[in-house]
Amino acid sequence: MSTIDFYVFSSILIFITLYGAFKNYQNKDLKSYILGNNSVKWSTIGLSVMATQASAITFLSTPGQGYNEGMSFIQIYLGLPLALIVVSAIFVPIYFKSKVFTAYQYLEDRFDFKVRALTSFFFLLQRGLQCGITIYAPSIILTTILGWEMTPTVIFVGLLVIFYTVIGGSKAVSYTHKYQMVVIFSGLLIVFYYLVSYISQYLSLGESFELIKIFDKNNAINFSFDIKEKYTIWSGLLGGFFLSLSYFGTDQSQVSRYINASNIEESRIGLIFNAILKIPLQFFILLLGVLLFVFYNLYQPPLNFNKNLITYQSINNPNLLDDMNDKSNQIFSEKKILITDYKINKENIVEKNIELESIRKSFEKNAIDSGFNYEKPESDFIFLHFILNYLPQGLIGIIIALILSAAMSSTSAEISALSAITTIDIYKRFVNKKDNPSNDVLMSKFFSLGWGIIAILFSLFFAQKENLIESINIVASLLYGNVLGIFLIAFFVKFIKSNNILFASILSQILVFILYFEIGNSISYLWFNFIGTLLTCILSYFLYLIDRLK
Repeated sequence: MSTIDFYVFSSILIFITLYGAFKNYQNKDLKSYILGNNSVKWSTIGLSVMATQASAITFLSTPGQGYNEGMSFIQIYLGLPLALIVVSAIFVPIYFKSKVFTAYQYLEDRFDFKVRALTSFFFLLQRGLQCGITIYAPSIILTTILGWEMTPTVIFVGLLVIFYTVIGGSKAVSYTHKYQMVVIFSGLLIVFYYLVSYISQYLSLGESFELIKIFDKNNAINFSFDIKEKYTIWSGLLGGFFLSLSYFGTDQSQVSRYINASNIEESRIGLIFNAILKIPLQFFILLLGVLLFVFYNLYQPPLNFNKNLITYQSINNPNLLDDMNDKSNQIFSEKKILITDYKINKENIVEKNIELESIRKSFEKNAIDSGFNYEKPESDFIFLHFILNYLPQGLIGIIIALILSAAMSSTSAEISALSAITTIDIYKRFVNKKDNPSNDVLMSKFFSLGWGIIAILFSLFFAQKENLIESINIVASLLYGNVLGIFLIAFFVKFIKSNNILFASILSQILVFILYFEIGNSISYLWFNFIGTLLTCILSYFLYLIDRLK
């Protein structure tokens, strides 16, 4: 990284961090620290909700997903707009009417403290783990760019987020999200412009999409009824709907974003804003990945996008590196000639790509077999490789700031939510029920610090084997359905009692885990959102009937 890029991304991050820390540092009670005095407007809510979901993983893994698998991943979001409409119509009024600090606080009013404690535990388990992953993802960037060791990098990223989250609370998180999203949108447009500019030297945009079709990367919609298919329109509409409904309706990291609003209307408009823009945004990010695939069919890709693997092989197997580079260059040159008349040479182009991929996989396998610790998937480095090698100085710093801003936005929201749940649902409920505003704020800050440290520790010990964006969604899909089932029963089935839903949710969660390990390879993980919700609802009703027979 050049000096100017370092100053650019450092300046952006310093501004966002200090702004977040001191925008709302005078918190006198939990209402100001956790709810921001219910003064947040719809525009801030809309951007904050979007920023919470758009982590660094989104900008590392999603383009890699598009590069490898095309546009199919977009189907996971098909159920999102409808889910946000449902949340706006049903969940928001209930939360505002109940005047709760957390989503799970409502469950005690409806059931009892045991149900509240159980759902809080599910949230803490899931978000505590995922928070570590969201810190881990941007650390990949800095280790690659600056050559830092992973441990100090993870600590550095984690401490940045902890700093303004602890000082400013939930309102600070929401306001920093605005500027982080400005950086994110600007960065995406810059990358798109340069990608198209490079590609247009060989192919028009229309010709690029023809090339995409040859490799079946234009697979945005899959109507297959095969449940083994990872992404289909049916799994996206149904599984994606339940995933989004649970995430936006019951996950405190999102709930806290819109219950900060000054009124119900502001909250609803902010959510509808996301319902309209989320799919286009994700489509655009996936499109960047697909265009990267086109780009690296026109410009020579490395033998592996993981720079650390190349460095390892250059030291340990230099002759192999040279030999495979020569073979790869030769095949690539032949393929590039064929692409000039791609309509006639479709089959030959595909064959050349298969040959190149075989060389790359062989090179990767050799590195792993000889001792390279290949923790991070290659797909997470594709977007980063383009940024570092093909963007001009100064702009690289903006894109790096984009990815780190995304990491900070999602991580800060998660830490803030974890702190809120720990403070309201555990500390104030079981440890200290006395009303002491200054002490309560202090304890909430302490919990923010504690969860930040735990997230750092999770990140340090995290070993990733799958695409990061998929891993996040798999974890969520296994836990969200059960929690959503609890809330649906709470909202709509008033005769179900506390013990019914408590034991039903525990049994449902056990069954979901068993099913995943037994048939997880035979069914898309998205279906577990629906399965978990259905199991919780059915089992709670079954237990209710048993009680009536006694």
